[in-house]
Amino acid sequence: MTDTIISTRNISKKFGNFFAVDNINIQVKKGEIYGLVGKNGAGKTTLLKMINGLSIPSSGSLKLFSESSGSGIENMRSKIGTIIETPSFFPYLSAEKNLEYYRIQRGIEDKNCVNNSLEFVGLSNVGNKKFNNFSLGMKQRLGLALAIMGNPELLILDEPINGLDPMGMAEFREIILKLNHKKNTTILISSHILGELSQIATCYGFINKGKLIERVSTSELKEKCKRTLNIKVNDTNKASDVLKNKLSCTNFEISDDNEIRTDEFMNTPEVLVRTLVLNDIDVYNVNQSGLNLEQYFIELVGGIHNV
Repeated sequence: MTDTIISTRNISKKFGNFFAVDNINIQVKKGEIYGLVGKNGAGKTTLLKMINGLSIPSSGSLKLFSESSGSGIENMRSKIGTIIETPSFFPYLSAEKNLEYYRIQRGIEDKNCVNNSLEFVGLSNVGNKKFNNFSLGMKQRLGLALAIMGNPELLILDEPINGLDPMGMAEFREIILKLNHKKNTTILISSHILGELSQIATCYGFINKGKLIERVSTSELKEKCKRTLNIKVNDTNKASDVLKNKLSCTNFEISDDNEIRTDEFMNTPEVLVRTLVLNDIDVYNVNQSGLNLEQYFIELVGGIHNV
């Protein structure tokens, strides 16, 4: 079985003269949680719809599980669970009866899949409570239960945590991680809530104005956004000796403007400063630098006015 679950080649979607998606190439590997990052209207939903067969590309090509023919791709879509548009549920039926309806409609023979899915998303104890009386978080989890009912190998989620409160976000996040870690489900998820996305994604694709402007792994992003403590001193040579011999700090670098940068002592900068001062080194300035995911995205697209 291929390691590449999704592969697009110059895929585009044009509405009139407007490119909602413009020559995007993405590859999603088996087992990844691929975070699609972009503001509203950047093209995320349109891209996900094309992958899922809800929209036809204007140009370019798509492979799913190495299948590139129309019939092959359609067969592979049986391996996909999705939440792109809000699922339609019967307001006066329970969670179990709503899923039972879809089980029959989809021809899924395993009757246990309903209860198994509800248990997985934490809805096995809601009994006969009607969908109409569910909280938003419960409705979102029922949508996820529907998406995973056929044990998909690939899960496509478009803004699944939009509108949830912090508790709802945390619950949804734990389910996503459990799906990925315990069932090895590959997940393609879009969100503009970047702080939440940064807690689950293993790699990122940044989209702006219909174009993929960067793909980066979590480890690469961590390095790009690495927080450092920056100390400006009068004598960097002497300060270097103090860091090595007095504080056993070896992970630092010296800039041309008498500044020392290190990612150690981030939580206790006063210890470093006090030690330097006690060893007759003048400390002129101390600050921390580094970016979170949101700040990185803003810089990537050219500043807050372009977001």
